Amino acid sequence: MAYDAPRVRPARTAPRSRAVSHALSHDDVKAAAERIAGQVRPVAVAPLDLGSSGPGRPGRVHAALEFAQHTGSFKARGAANFVAAHREAGTLPEAGVTIASGGNAGLACAWAARAHGVRATVFLPATAPAVKVDRLRKYGAEVRLTGSEYAEALAACETYAAESGALPSHAYDHPLIAAGAGTLVDEIRRRLPALDTLVVAVGGGGLFAGVATAARHHGLKTVAVEPAGTRALHAALAAGEPVDVAVDSVAADSLGARRAGVLAFAAARHEGARSVLVSDEAVEEARRTLWEEHRFAVEHGAATALAALTDPAPGNGYVPAPDETVCVVLCGANTDPATL
Repeated sequence: MAYDAPRVRPARTAPRSRAVSHALSHDDVKAAAERIAGQVRPVAVAPLDLGSSGPGRPGRVHAALEFAQHTGSFKARGAANFVAAHREAGTLPEAGVTIASGGNAGLACAWAARAHGVRATVFLPATAPAVKVDRLRKYGAEVRLTGSEYAEALAACETYAAESGALPSHAYDHPLIAAGAGTLVDEIRRRLPALDTLVVAVGGGGLFAGVATAARHHGLKTVAVEPAGTRALHAALAAGEPVDVAVDSVAADSLGARRAGVLAFAAARHEGARSVLVSDEAVEEARRTLWEEHRFAVEHGAATALAALTDPAPGNGYVPAPDETVCVVLCGANTDPATL
Protein backbone atom coordinates (compact mmCIF):
# COMPACT_ATOMS: atom_id res chain seq x y z
CA MET A 1 0.00 0.00 0.00
CA ALA A 2 1.32 3.43 -0.89
CA TYR A 3 2.05 5.86 1.93
CA ASP A 4 1.78 9.60 1.43
CA ALA A 5 3.16 11.92 4.07
CA PRO A 6 2.70 15.70 4.29
CA ARG A 7 4.90 17.68 1.94
CA VAL A 8 7.71 19.79 3.34
CA ARG A 9 8.19 23.34 2.05
CA PRO A 10 10.69 23.65 -0.85
CA ALA A 11 14.26 23.36 0.39
CA ARG A 12 15.51 26.40 -1.55
CA THR A 13 13.28 28.80 0.40
CA ALA A 14 12.85 27.19 3.81
CA PRO A 15 14.78 23.99 4.46
CA ARG A 16 13.72 22.01 7.51
CA SER A 17 16.49 21.07 9.94
CA ARG A 18 14.82 18.28 11.88
CA ALA A 19 13.60 14.92 10.65
CA VAL A 20 10.14 15.34 9.13
CA SER A 21 7.33 13.30 7.70
CA HIS A 22 7.63 13.99 4.00
CA ALA A 23 6.61 12.26 0.79
CA LEU A 24 10.00 12.37 -0.91
CA SER A 25 9.73 12.91 -4.66
CA HIS A 26 11.98 12.65 -7.68
CA ASP A 27 11.84 16.45 -7.88
CA ASP A 28 13.62 16.55 -4.52
CA VAL A 29 16.33 14.27 -5.91
CA LYS A 30 16.69 16.38 -9.07
CA ALA A 31 17.05 19.54 -6.99
CA ALA A 32 19.70 17.84 -4.88
CA ALA A 33 21.63 16.79 -7.98
CA GLU A 34 21.72 20.38 -9.21
CA ARG A 35 22.73 21.67 -5.79
CA ILE A 36 25.67 19.30 -5.24
CA ALA A 37 26.95 19.14 -8.82
CA GLY A 38 30.72 19.53 -8.78
CA GLN A 39 30.91 18.94 -5.02
CA VAL A 40 30.76 15.12 -5.03
CA ARG A 41 32.53 12.45 -7.03
CA PRO A 42 30.45 10.82 -9.79
CA VAL A 43 30.02 7.15 -8.92
CA ALA A 44 32.00 4.52 -10.79
CA VAL A 45 30.35 1.22 -11.71
CA ALA A 46 32.22 -2.07 -12.15
CA PRO A 47 31.12 -5.64 -12.98
CA LEU A 48 31.24 -8.19 -10.17
CA ASP A 49 32.43 -11.72 -10.76
CA LEU A 50 30.57 -13.87 -8.25
CA GLY A 51 31.72 -17.16 -9.76
CA SER A 52 29.64 -20.03 -11.05
CA SER A 53 27.50 -20.00 -7.91
CA GLY A 54 26.63 -16.34 -8.29
CA PRO A 55 23.17 -15.15 -9.33
CA GLY A 56 22.10 -14.43 -12.89
CA ARG A 57 24.21 -14.63 -16.01
CA PRO A 58 27.81 -13.32 -16.15
CA GLY A 59 27.87 -9.58 -16.69
CA ARG A 60 24.49 -9.02 -15.06
CA VAL A 61 25.72 -8.05 -11.58
CA HIS A 62 27.57 -4.78 -11.06
CA ALA A 63 28.77 -2.72 -8.13
CA ALA A 64 28.41 1.02 -7.63
CA LEU A 65 31.70 2.02 -6.00
CA GLU A 66 30.31 4.71 -3.72
CA PHE A 67 32.82 3.79 -1.05
CA ALA A 68 35.23 5.93 -3.11
CA GLN A 69 33.09 9.01 -2.42
CA HIS A 70 34.41 11.96 -0.38
CA THR A 71 34.62 10.98 3.32
CA GLY A 72 34.50 7.30 2.33
CA SER A 73 30.74 6.87 1.99
CA PHE A 74 27.58 7.90 0.15
CA LYS A 75 26.73 10.17 3.11
CA ALA A 76 28.69 13.01 1.51
CA ARG A 77 25.85 13.49 -0.97
CA GLY A 78 23.17 14.14 1.61
CA ALA A 79 25.42 16.27 3.80
CA ALA A 80 26.46 18.44 0.88
CA ASN A 81 22.81 18.92 -0.06
CA PHE A 82 21.78 19.73 3.51
CA VAL A 83 24.47 22.33 4.18
CA ALA A 84 24.21 23.92 0.72
CA ALA A 85 20.42 24.25 1.01
CA HIS A 86 20.73 26.00 4.35
CA ARG A 87 23.51 28.20 3.01
CA GLU A 88 21.22 29.23 0.13
CA ALA A 89 18.40 30.00 2.55
CA GLY A 90 20.64 31.93 4.96
CA THR A 91 19.78 29.58 7.84
CA LEU A 92 23.23 28.41 8.92
CA PRO A 93 23.64 29.66 12.53
CA GLU A 94 26.83 30.96 14.10
CA ALA A 95 26.87 27.85 16.31
CA GLY A 96 27.25 25.72 13.19
CA VAL A 97 25.73 22.30 12.58
CA THR A 98 25.46 19.27 14.82
CA ILE A 99 24.65 15.63 14.17
CA ALA A 100 24.52 12.27 15.91
CA SER A 101 26.02 9.44 13.93
CA GLY A 102 27.48 5.97 13.98
CA GLY A 103 30.40 7.60 12.16
CA ASN A 104 29.79 7.98 8.42
CA ALA A 105 27.08 10.66 8.62
CA GLY A 106 29.21 12.59 11.07
CA LEU A 107 32.18 12.46 8.73
CA ALA A 108 30.06 13.73 5.87
CA CYS A 109 28.52 16.50 7.96
CA ALA A 110 31.95 17.64 9.17
CA TRP A 111 33.32 17.59 5.62
CA ALA A 112 30.39 19.58 4.22
CA ALA A 113 30.50 22.07 7.11
CA ARG A 114 34.22 22.65 6.59
CA ALA A 115 33.61 23.31 2.90
CA HIS A 116 31.21 26.11 3.87
CA GLY A 117 33.34 27.45 6.71
CA VAL A 118 30.98 26.52 9.55
CA ARG A 119 31.50 24.60 12.79
CA ALA A 120 30.46 20.97 13.21
CA THR A 121 29.82 19.18 16.51
CA VAL A 122 29.40 15.43 16.10
CA PHE A 123 27.98 13.04 18.69
CA LEU A 124 29.03 9.40 18.41
CA PRO A 125 28.48 6.29 20.51
CA ALA A 126 31.56 5.46 22.56
CA THR A 127 31.72 2.23 20.53
CA ALA A 128 32.38 4.06 17.25
CA PRO A 129 35.46 2.77 15.39
CA ALA A 130 38.61 4.73 16.15
CA VAL A 131 39.27 5.19 12.44
CA LYS A 132 36.06 7.25 12.16
CA VAL A 133 36.76 9.30 15.29
CA ASP A 134 40.27 10.15 14.08
CA ARG A 135 39.02 11.21 10.66
CA LEU A 136 36.32 13.40 12.19
CA ARG A 137 38.91 15.32 14.13
CA LYS A 138 41.00 15.73 10.98
CA TYR A 139 37.97 17.38 9.35
CA GLY A 140 37.98 19.87 12.22
CA ALA A 141 34.86 18.61 13.98
CA GLU A 142 34.35 18.68 17.73
CA VAL A 143 33.70 15.04 18.66
CA ARG A 144 31.59 14.04 21.67
CA LEU A 145 31.40 10.35 22.57
CA THR A 146 28.13 9.51 24.33
CA GLY A 147 26.51 6.21 25.32
CA SER A 148 26.92 2.84 23.66
CA GLU A 149 24.61 3.15 20.64
CA TYR A 150 23.23 5.66 18.17
CA ALA A 151 19.99 6.40 20.08
CA GLU A 152 21.94 7.70 23.08
CA ALA A 153 24.17 9.87 20.91
CA LEU A 154 21.06 11.26 19.21
CA ALA A 155 19.47 12.25 22.52
CA ALA A 156 22.64 14.09 23.55
CA CYS A 157 22.80 15.82 20.17
CA GLU A 158 19.22 17.04 20.45
CA THR A 159 19.92 18.50 23.90
CA TYR A 160 23.03 20.25 22.61
CA ALA A 161 21.17 21.72 19.63
CA ALA A 162 18.43 23.10 21.87
CA GLU A 163 20.94 24.67 24.26
CA SER A 164 23.50 25.98 21.74
CA GLY A 165 21.39 27.02 18.78
CA ALA A 166 23.37 24.75 16.44
CA LEU A 167 21.49 23.53 13.39
CA PRO A 168 20.64 19.84 13.89
CA SER A 169 21.12 17.56 10.92
CA HIS A 170 20.03 13.95 10.91
CA ALA A 171 21.97 10.86 9.95
CA TYR A 172 19.23 9.57 7.66
CA ASP A 173 15.62 10.68 8.27
CA HIS A 174 15.55 14.07 6.59
CA PRO A 175 14.34 14.99 3.07
CA LEU A 176 17.52 16.86 2.15
CA ILE A 177 19.71 13.99 3.35
CA ALA A 178 17.71 11.27 1.59
CA ALA A 179 17.36 13.29 -1.62
CA GLY A 180 21.11 13.71 -1.75
CA ALA A 181 21.58 9.96 -1.46
CA GLY A 182 19.08 9.44 -4.28
CA THR A 183 21.32 11.31 -6.73
CA LEU A 184 23.20 8.03 -7.11
CA VAL A 185 20.46 6.53 -9.26
CA ASP A 186 20.69 8.70 -12.35
CA GLU A 187 24.48 8.40 -12.29
CA ILE A 188 24.23 4.60 -12.19
CA ARG A 189 21.60 4.56 -14.95
CA ARG A 190 23.90 6.53 -17.24
CA ARG A 191 26.53 3.81 -16.82
CA LEU A 192 24.07 0.89 -16.86
CA PRO A 193 21.23 1.72 -19.27
CA ALA A 194 19.84 -1.83 -18.95
CA LEU A 195 19.58 -1.58 -15.15
CA ASP A 196 16.62 -3.38 -13.55
CA THR A 197 17.33 -3.52 -9.81
CA LEU A 198 19.34 -1.67 -7.18
CA VAL A 199 20.45 -3.42 -3.98
CA VAL A 200 21.24 -1.26 -0.95
CA ALA A 201 22.07 -1.85 2.70
CA VAL A 202 19.76 -0.29 5.28
CA GLY A 203 20.46 1.13 8.71
CA GLY A 204 18.07 3.99 9.38
CA GLY A 205 17.22 4.06 5.70
CA GLY A 206 18.36 7.38 4.24
CA LEU A 207 20.16 5.73 1.34
CA PHE A 208 17.26 3.40 0.71
CA ALA A 209 14.66 6.20 0.86
CA GLY A 210 16.49 8.33 -1.68
CA VAL A 211 17.45 5.47 -3.99
CA ALA A 212 13.99 3.86 -3.89
CA THR A 213 12.32 7.19 -4.66
CA ALA A 214 14.51 7.83 -7.69
CA ALA A 215 14.33 4.19 -8.79
CA ARG A 216 10.53 4.17 -8.65
CA HIS A 217 10.44 7.22 -10.95
CA HIS A 218 12.36 5.20 -13.55
CA GLY A 219 10.42 1.95 -13.09
CA LEU A 220 13.31 0.19 -11.33
CA LYS A 221 13.19 -2.13 -8.32
CA THR A 222 15.04 -1.54 -5.05
CA VAL A 223 16.05 -4.28 -2.61
CA ALA A 224 16.63 -3.16 0.99
CA VAL A 225 19.09 -5.41 2.84
CA GLU A 226 19.56 -5.65 6.61
CA PRO A 227 21.47 -7.98 8.92
CA ALA A 228 19.05 -10.28 10.71
CA GLY A 229 20.22 -8.93 14.06
CA THR A 230 19.59 -5.28 13.13
CA ARG A 231 16.34 -5.23 11.18
CA ALA A 232 14.72 -1.84 11.79
CA LEU A 233 13.04 -1.54 8.37
CA HIS A 234 11.99 -5.18 8.17
CA ALA A 235 10.40 -4.92 11.62
CA ALA A 236 8.64 -1.68 10.70
CA LEU A 237 7.02 -3.29 7.68
CA ALA A 238 5.90 -6.25 9.79
CA ALA A 239 4.43 -3.96 12.47
CA GLY A 240 2.88 -1.45 10.09
CA GLU A 241 4.90 1.41 11.60
CA PRO A 242 8.49 2.14 12.69
CA VAL A 243 9.30 0.31 15.93
CA ASP A 244 12.34 -0.08 18.14
CA VAL A 245 14.51 -3.15 17.50
CA ALA A 246 17.56 -4.75 19.04
CA VAL A 247 20.94 -3.79 17.57
CA ASP A 248 23.19 -6.82 17.34
CA SER A 249 25.25 -7.24 14.20
CA VAL A 250 28.80 -7.12 12.92
CA ALA A 251 27.59 -4.19 10.78
CA ALA A 252 26.05 -2.25 13.69
CA ASP A 253 28.65 0.54 13.53
CA SER A 254 27.06 1.82 10.31
CA LEU A 255 23.68 0.00 10.15
CA GLY A 256 22.85 0.08 13.86
CA ALA A 257 19.74 2.30 13.90
CA ARG A 258 17.26 1.21 16.56
CA ARG A 259 14.32 2.49 14.51
CA ALA A 260 13.82 2.95 10.76
CA GLY A 261 13.19 6.45 9.52
CA VAL A 262 9.77 7.66 8.40
CA LEU A 263 11.11 8.32 4.89
CA ALA A 264 12.46 4.78 4.53
CA PHE A 265 9.26 3.24 5.87
CA ALA A 266 7.19 5.23 3.38
CA ALA A 267 9.45 4.28 0.47
CA ALA A 268 9.41 0.60 1.41
CA ARG A 269 5.63 0.43 1.16
CA HIS A 270 5.59 1.39 -2.51
CA GLU A 271 5.46 -1.20 -5.26
CA GLY A 272 8.90 -2.13 -6.53
CA ALA A 273 10.57 -2.11 -3.11
CA ARG A 274 11.50 -5.26 -1.23
CA SER A 275 13.03 -5.86 2.21
CA VAL A 276 15.31 -8.86 2.85
CA LEU A 277 17.56 -10.13 5.64
CA VAL A 278 21.03 -11.67 5.66
CA SER A 279 23.18 -13.36 8.29
CA ASP A 280 26.28 -11.85 9.84
CA GLU A 281 28.21 -14.83 8.46
CA ALA A 282 27.12 -13.91 4.94
CA VAL A 283 28.13 -10.29 5.53
CA GLU A 284 31.60 -11.37 6.67
CA GLU A 285 31.99 -13.67 3.66
CA ALA A 286 30.82 -10.99 1.23
CA ARG A 287 33.32 -8.54 2.69
CA ARG A 288 36.14 -11.09 2.29
CA THR A 289 35.06 -11.80 -1.29
CA LEU A 290 35.09 -8.12 -2.20
CA TRP A 291 38.63 -7.83 -0.90
CA GLU A 292 40.10 -11.11 -2.11
CA GLU A 293 38.48 -11.17 -5.56
CA HIS A 294 38.17 -7.45 -6.36
CA ARG A 295 40.47 -5.62 -3.92
CA PHE A 296 37.55 -3.50 -2.69
CA ALA A 297 38.14 -2.64 0.97
CA VAL A 298 34.68 -1.93 2.36
CA GLU A 299 33.06 -1.82 5.76
CA HIS A 300 30.58 -4.44 6.92
CA GLY A 301 27.65 -2.17 6.15
CA ALA A 302 28.63 -2.01 2.48
CA ALA A 303 29.20 -5.76 2.29
CA THR A 304 25.68 -6.28 3.65
CA ALA A 305 24.27 -5.28 0.26
CA LEU A 306 26.31 -7.89 -1.59
CA ALA A 307 25.40 -10.52 0.99
CA ALA A 308 21.82 -10.32 -0.32
CA LEU A 309 23.03 -12.07 -3.48
CA THR A 310 25.31 -14.60 -1.81
CA ASP A 311 23.69 -15.65 1.48
CA PRO A 312 23.00 -19.37 1.07
CA ALA A 313 20.47 -19.60 3.93
CA PRO A 314 16.91 -20.45 2.79
CA GLY A 315 14.64 -17.43 2.97
CA ASN A 316 17.50 -14.95 3.19
CA GLY A 317 18.64 -12.51 0.57
CA TYR A 318 17.48 -11.89 -2.98
CA VAL A 319 17.68 -14.13 -6.04
CA PRO A 320 17.53 -12.16 -9.32
CA ALA A 321 16.11 -13.57 -12.52
CA PRO A 322 18.68 -14.90 -15.03
CA ASP A 323 18.21 -11.88 -17.31
CA GLU A 324 17.98 -9.26 -14.53
CA THR A 325 20.63 -6.53 -14.46
CA VAL A 326 21.47 -5.74 -10.85
CA CYS A 327 23.62 -3.05 -9.29
CA VAL A 328 24.82 -3.48 -5.70
CA VAL A 329 25.62 -0.19 -4.00
CA LEU A 330 28.84 -0.54 -2.01
CA CYS A 331 28.21 2.41 0.23
CA GLY A 332 31.19 2.85 2.57
CA ALA A 333 34.86 2.12 3.21
CA ASN A 334 35.48 3.58 6.65
CA THR A 335 36.99 0.45 8.08
CA ASP A 336 40.28 -0.75 9.49
CA PRO A 337 42.08 -2.53 6.63
CA ALA A 338 43.76 -4.81 9.16
CA THR A 339 40.39 -6.48 9.76
CA LEU A 340 40.18 -7.62 6.15
